[in-house]
Amino acid sequence: MTEPSELDPSSIEGSSASQHDSPRAARRNVSLLVAYDGTDFHGFAESNDVVTVMGTLRATLEQILQVELDLTAAGRTDAGVHGWGQVVTGRLPAHADLARLQQSVNRMCAPSIAIRTADWAEDDFDARFSATSRAYRYDVWNHPHPNPLVARTSWHVPHDLDLDAMNAASAHLLGEHDFASFCRRPKVKDGLPEKSLVRILQRAEWHRVQRTAEAMGALTYEGAMPDAMLRFEIAASSFCHQMVRSVVGTLVEVGRGRREADSIRDTLAAHDRSSAGPVAPPTGLVLWAVSYSGLRWDERRQIDR
Repeated sequence: MTEPSELDPSSIEGSSASQHDSPRAARRNVSLLVAYDGTDFHGFAESNDVVTVMGTLRATLEQILQVELDLTAAGRTDAGVHGWGQVVTGRLPAHADLARLQQSVNRMCAPSIAIRTADWAEDDFDARFSATSRAYRYDVWNHPHPNPLVARTSWHVPHDLDLDAMNAASAHLLGEHDFASFCRRPKVKDGLPEKSLVRILQRAEWHRVQRTAEAMGALTYEGAMPDAMLRFEIAASSFCHQMVRSVVGTLVEVGRGRREADSIRDTLAAHDRSSAGPVAPPTGLVLWAVSYSGLRWDERRQIDR
């Protein structure tokens, strides 16, 4: 990944400091669709003294545009978690050339971070607060032997897994529930109420990623089954901290026969993190897509009342 200082900001039309450092310079809201390999980052959100995806992206944009930026993302992901459909919004100089800006950022941040699309957005569009749902994918390499070529983006589980049992268990998670058993409780200041961990789960489904040996190419080797990759797809109004990874870890225990599929009901009802399974590693998790159609879950609840 190229350091921001290696790009000449004057290569972007209308990006010189003299044009943009005025507080009165016109700005427009931009929406960036961002992909990243989270392996070598300390999470997505900015944090002091560590390298993060957002910190790197913002620093790169500021170096090119020669302005300070305040950016918002649709969601935070932990260290080692990846993104394909992360959305970032912020106000950029109004005459910035988005196509050239995208090319420059991608050249500087390759191969770890890429802006997939860059578009001007309505002033009131916000990556986080305008979102109506978020979708994640989690990949499990289910084979006796590890596959080094997918190790950065999957969890190697060498034990036999019962996919039907895992899907039966997943069905109990659908709908509106308090997911306290699957979430790390957020810290709250003394005297303040705890934050709600109620979420609306719209999808929770496992399937095998069907690939022929030819299609997998280098991802297969002699003796490896081409359908050894399992994928969990989950979508919800929003997610609390470590929710997806806790759900995956629990469902894998069901697949191994360590839990009954129907036990998920009791796990939900317990509202106790210790009642769920282990937290799956971050490597297999990808923030896949963010939706902005329809009403947010809190708006729907207001209407239902």
